[in-house]
Amino acid sequence: MPHDPLPPDPFAGDPEDPSMALGDQDEQDQQLGDEERAELLSDLADLAVYQALLEPRGIRGIVVDCADCGEAHYHDWELLRSSLEQLLNDGRMRPHEPAYEPNPGNYVSWEYCRGFADGVIETEDQRSR
Repeated sequence: MPHDPLPPDPFAGDPEDPSMALGDQDEQDQQLGDEERAELLSDLADLAVYQALLEPRGIRGIVVDCADCGEAHYHDWELLRSSLEQLLNDGRMRPHEPAYEPNPGNYVSWEYCRGFADGVIETEDQRSR
């Protein structure tokens, strides 16, 4: 089931596209190596688990501290999935609108997700013994 909550590129196919001044898009797109592709596939699989475990508990997505701007970026589950899939398929991510006035309490870090999933797995393992 495809997930693409992002709007289409308003300049797609436009010969006056302002981004054309930035150079050939094919040159900008980088091919992912096998290791990077494997990491992205693993991240997508992890994301599906995290969403299944945390969304029913009111968690809307993941917060990422941006090294470039120093601010927290809030990504809903579907937006993050779409971005990772685009990176996997195209070698780049297109810009997207940030979450509008996100409630920080509704987002957790990737590390929190990993720890939560590990805790659930550990608990299930103990119950099955």
